Amino acid sequence: MPDFELQRIALPTGVELDVAIAGDPANPPLIFLHGFPESHRTWRHQIAEFERDHYVVVPDQRGFSGSSKPEGVEAYAPDKTVGDLIALADHLGIGPFTLIGHDWGGAISWMAALQNPGRIARLIIVNAPHPLIFQRTLFDDPAQRAASQYITAFRNPGFDQFIAALTIPGFFGKTFSQHADPALLAPERDTYIAQWSQPGAMTAMLNWYRASTLIVPAPGETPERPAWLDGPFPPVTQPTLVIWGEGDTALLPSQLDGLEAYVPDLTVIRVDAGHFVPWENPQAVNAAMRGWLAPRGG
Repeated sequence: MPDFELQRIALPTGVELDVAIAGDPANPPLIFLHGFPESHRTWRHQIAEFERDHYVVVPDQRGFSGSSKPEGVEAYAPDKTVGDLIALADHLGIGPFTLIGHDWGGAISWMAALQNPGRIARLIIVNAPHPLIFQRTLFDDPAQRAASQYITAFRNPGFDQFIAALTIPGFFGKTFSQHADPALLAPERDTYIAQWSQPGAMTAMLNWYRASTLIVPAPGETPERPAWLDGPFPPVTQPTLVIWGEGDTALLPSQLDGLEAYVPDLTVIRVDAGHFVPWENPQAVNAAMRGWLAPRGG
């Protein structure tokens, strides 16, 4: 697999990010955001594909790999990571851009698009739920609630000690590798272990879950329902492509139900993959992106 040269960029948000940058800045800009527990390498197949005719920017987000790992859960609140995204685009002189996000990167992308309609021209989401639909399904869909109990585990302060006792290689072999094709994971094993072994990395990555206000009820629990779940919610105004790996066992197909009500200009493409779609089925992801971007000038 190709390695990508990383630039270290200090942002006014107080963090330094390692960023893979490829392609000609004169070409249409694409900014990619990865999720847990990965890095810019989530997008290795997309960088190689799109650098020839796009300006491709792929940061290691705060808390991940070699990027800054500020202390405290509050440093990983979504508004902080949205701030990093906009500050990075400013630093690179990027105007309106297409934003692509997977997993946590997709969660940040939904929020960034809602908050910055004049800056984010197009949105591509890969297996990341819309914030309203996700929270609603955690109350109304028992299967999604059961599938999301890992979030509660990650929020437990003792989970860091669990990983320390397991060791980073043990976490890879006994936990993470159970969630994707071992043949696809094997070439990246040493990279994952090196990235997760950075001082403070595992706690910082878990702090993304701890800083979230998402409510994850326990199975069978009947907590008070937030009023906003059944009230009006602002639409995503950008043209939006959602690519969904249908074999995802953490984020179930219910995440697509009713999505068009909150994303008027929506295209959904379902692909044969699990949760880690960008590298589980890169050919389908790249084809979907190219087919959707071409007529939109992106």
